[in-house]
Amino acid sequence: MDVMLIGMFCVAAIVLIVLALRYFLQPSQKNHSAQNAGLRTQKDENGMIDFVRCPVCNTPLAKNENLSSKIFRPMDTPDQRMIVMGCPHCYPAVESGLSRSCPVCHRTIPQDGYLVARLFNRTGTKKHVIITSCSEESKKR
Repeated sequence: MDVMLIGMFCVAAIVLIVLALRYFLQPSQKNHSAQNAGLRTQKDENGMIDFVRCPVCNTPLAKNENLSSKIFRPMDTPDQRMIVMGCPHCYPAVESGLSRSCPVCHRTIPQDGYLVARLFNRTGTKKHVIITSCSEESKKR
């Protein structure tokens, strides 16, 4: 009777250990598989790893995919005006199942529309972009 009780306790302990290991190792496996799949990742404000996404269609970007954008002069200032047209998934043609919308006002952006942003050229660190509006918002004024 005591041997059977000890055996059941050992089996329950092993099951709990396996479940705990699966729970704690699962997030790192997701990040590892995303990096193996060739998707860009970045740390969010909480320090967690997240995908780099297109601000227009919210699609995760692969390492070889870039946004189509234009930066306006003057180039030697710390703050520049910038427009973002989209990523290869939503510009120049929108893939099926995707929608283009502004993250600020949530209006639908047409194919010839764009996001208006400010580009901050920081010395010694990465550049920083803040989206301020879209082409549709300026038409409504």
